[in-house]
Amino acid sequence: MDIVSFRDYVIEKKGVTEDLPFDESILAFRIGNKIFALTNLDAAEFSINLKGNPQDNITNREKYPEAVFPGYHMNKQHWNTVFPNKNLPAELFFQMVDQSFNLVYQSLPKKVRESLQK
Repeated sequence: MDIVSFRDYVIEKKGVTEDLPFDESILAFRIGNKIFALTNLDAAEFSINLKGNPQDNITNREKYPEAVFPGYHMNKQHWNTVFPNKNLPAELFFQMVDQSFNLVYQSLPKKVRESLQK
């Protein structure tokens, strides 16, 4: 997995946008103007910050200690930093991406969610 493959996957989701909100190296993916994924374009190894259910976050950190860490510069309860190329099953990685997207999408006001569906 690399940034191009990841971007190709998430940009296909309806309503997803991307920007560089902090500097030229931090790429954010948003739904309804809320971030659901962040990555550092200048990092030596591809990683991504993803939002998750707190209990799932703990479980994934325990089960994949070389690939899943508390979110770097994020709320450690709700975010993980994920290294998809470190013995993390691809299916689980994509489930984590989808969960992050869905958690943020569901937190949007109903009016915003409805406008994104059009």
